[in-house]
Amino acid sequence: MSIIATLIVTITVLAVIWLNQQKTFWIKKLLDWFPAILFAYVIPAVITHLTHFNLSQVYLHEISKEWIIPFAILTVMSALSIPQLKIIGAKPIILFVAGSLAIAVLPVLLVSASMITFPDSKDLFFQQEYWKGLVPIVGGWIGGSTSQLVLKELVETPESLFLAVLVLDNILVNIWTILMFQFIQRSDQLNKFFHIDDQIPDFVPNEPNFSSRARSSTLITLASIIFVTVLINWFIESFLWKIIILSIMGLGLGNFIAKWNHALVLKIGGVLIILIMAILGLKLNFNGLSLPTSFVVIVLIWLILHYLIMIVVARLLKVHMAWVPIASMANLGGISTAPAVTSAYNDEWMPHAILLAILSMVSGTAWGMFTIYLFSLF
Repeated sequence: MSIIATLIVTITVLAVIWLNQQKTFWIKKLLDWFPAILFAYVIPAVITHLTHFNLSQVYLHEISKEWIIPFAILTVMSALSIPQLKIIGAKPIILFVAGSLAIAVLPVLLVSASMITFPDSKDLFFQQEYWKGLVPIVGGWIGGSTSQLVLKELVETPESLFLAVLVLDNILVNIWTILMFQFIQRSDQLNKFFHIDDQIPDFVPNEPNFSSRARSSTLITLASIIFVTVLINWFIESFLWKIIILSIMGLGLGNFIAKWNHALVLKIGGVLIILIMAILGLKLNFNGLSLPTSFVVIVLIWLILHYLIMIVVARLLKVHMAWVPIASMANLGGISTAPAVTSAYNDEWMPHAILLAILSMVSGTAWGMFTIYLFSLF
């Protein structure tokens, strides 16, 4: 069965990569609403469902948890170049962090409020453990798929609940992206309303270059991430401590090795996420994908409050209101949609959005762990 599982995963990864490269109008429109990464999760599930193969216990899952996920964490963490953050200034970063903090704390506060208002909520979220579905949302919104997958493993979210959360997350983020395209175009009106005179510069110096570097840079980068992953796996058994140590070491590698190839690690990280999702898809069971109404309502309120809190913080900082949808999309949308939304207002701010999105990618797991800690207080 391991050979069958490997074949299914390989076909899925190749199919998703192929979809991402297509320029056909209808395919691009489809991917706007149903991202390729979700195909990586669903294709193996459809195949196993139709063939009745039980691939939920194959050794490939152990390989993913012990090697592929840690390797992905190290790779993504090493993509952040800290000196480049200087070009966006302190206020947008503060606004971005406020948005991340809201995402991490609000689910706990909303669940607490629901337990006071509706006593049955305690049974739903803690006895039936639906809180384990909220934690991967934190990782998905802030850090993207990598953090989502790590947090899913940390809290052991059931596969059926995880898939339902993925579908809900995908729908909300797509709607949110459309709204942010609209809101960013109204930033000037919001500035006038709040009496904010922060101006966008006409030229952004020292735009970060994410293009590929020389062959020596590629070899150094690949050798380093392979060596560090093997080393940590050899000495550390705890999955949690692996993630923490690899995250710290990833930041070190990306910022203290002069020839580090940030473009390469971003590409590798993207492929690894597709691979991890495809392997997870082997476990899926399509039965019971529905979510309780109260769960969905809490997620909707959570998303709206996240945006309102960022509006308040932007007003207090007197920072340009265009930063609110940019920082929100850097949190929720990631490295592709954040610059896209930004370009609807000013192309020269796209590098800033990319850097915030990378910061989101590397901080999502930490925020998710903070949410787990808050839930543990119950």
